[in-house]
Amino acid sequence: MTERPVRVLYWFTQPTPYVVARFNAAVEHPELEFHAVFSQVREPDRSWDVDESAWKFPASYLGRFKVPVKELRRLRPDVFILEYDRWNLALGAVTGFAAARRVAFRVLPNYDAWSRRTWWRELGKNVLFKAVDGAKVPGSDGAALAARYGLPRERTTVVTQSIDVAHYGRGRDMPADERRRRREALGLSGCVFLYVGRIWSGKGLDELFAAYRQVRTIRDDISLLIVGDGVDGERYVDRESATAGVTFAGFVQPADLPEWYAVCDVLVFPTHGDPNGLVVEEALAAGLPVIVSDAAGDIKARVPESVGRVVPVGDAGALTGAMEALAEPSLREPMARRAPGWVAGKHDERYAEDLARFARDLMASPRRRTLHRAACATVGHLPAWCGRWGG
Repeated sequence: MTERPVRVLYWFTQPTPYVVARFNAAVEHPELEFHAVFSQVREPDRSWDVDESAWKFPASYLGRFKVPVKELRRLRPDVFILEYDRWNLALGAVTGFAAARRVAFRVLPNYDAWSRRTWWRELGKNVLFKAVDGAKVPGSDGAALAARYGLPRERTTVVTQSIDVAHYGRGRDMPADERRRRREALGLSGCVFLYVGRIWSGKGLDELFAAYRQVRTIRDDISLLIVGDGVDGERYVDRESATAGVTFAGFVQPADLPEWYAVCDVLVFPTHGDPNGLVVEEALAAGLPVIVSDAAGDIKARVPESVGRVVPVGDAGALTGAMEALAEPSLREPMARRAPGWVAGKHDERYAEDLARFARDLMASPRRRTLHRAACATVGHLPAWCGRWGG
C-alpha cells in the first residue's frame, strides 16, 4: 500500500519571491500535500511585485495580526511549520500543538544588531522551543540557536536555502558589447562593485561607502552601483551621489536582477546581522565573487576563499582591504569562474526534496513529551482566544 503524502501547512509572514519559488517546487513534490498561509501581501518596507497567478500552491491571507485557526482546524495538518519571533506566531504555535500532529519552527540565525532582546521574548522562546517537535534550519548557526532555547540537536534538520539558480545564472549570458554599452550608460567603469538590498544603515552601508572612498584614493578604476530602496535611501543619495563612480539604481524587481549582476564584477554585502542574505547566492550564480561580513547566517560555510572574502562586521578597514584585493582581475576572475559551480546545487527542487525529508523524518519521530508541550497543547484547546484571533 502506498503511503499517503505528508500534509504540510506552512505559515509565512509574506509571499517573498524566494518563498513563492520554493513553495511552487514543494507543491509538486510527490511526498508532500502542501498548503500555505500568509499574514499579509507585503510588509511596508518591501517593494517586490506579488503575482498570485504564478502560484502553483493553495494559499490564503490571514491579516497581519491573525492566527490560522480556521486553516488548522480545516486541514488538520501532519506538519505545521512557522516562525516564532512575533506574538501572533507564538499564539499560532500554541494553536498548532492542539490541531497538528507535529509542529516545527523555521529557525534562522539572528543578531543583536537587528533584534531587541526582552525578558518576555526570551521566556517565550524558552517555553516554545521546549515544546516544539522539530526545526528546519539553514545550517549549524540556526541549529545552535534552536539548541540554545531547548530543542535537542537531533530534532533539527538542514533544509537548503534555495534560489532560482537558472534565473540568476542568466547574469553570465549578456554579450560583451551589450555589457559595455550598459556600463557606459550607467557611468560605470573598471571594477564595478555592487550592493543589492535595503538601503538602511543596518546593512553596513556606512562602512561600504567609507571603504569605497578609501579604495578610490588608491585607484580610480573602480565604480560602485547601489541597487535597492529603503528608509535611509534619501540620506545616502544626498550624501554620496557626488562621490566619483557611485550610481544609485533604485529598486529592481527580482525578475530583472540578472542583467544588473551582469554589468558588475563583485558583490559587496557588509550587513550587520542578516539571518541569511540570499543576494550572496544570487551573485555567485551570476558569476560574481562576493565580499560579505561575518554577520550573515552560516556565512563562512557559504563563502569559502575560493569564491569570495568574509570580513569582520563593522570593520571598514578590513572591507577596504578586501575591495582593494578583488579590484585586481588576477584575483577576482578565477573566483568568478568558480562561483556558479559552488551554488549550482542550491536550487528550489533541492529545497523541496529537503522539505519532504524533514517532514517525513518529523512524522517518524515521536512528539515531544515535555511539560511545556502539554501546557501549550492545553492552552491551544481553549476556544476563547481562538475565536478572537483566528483568521
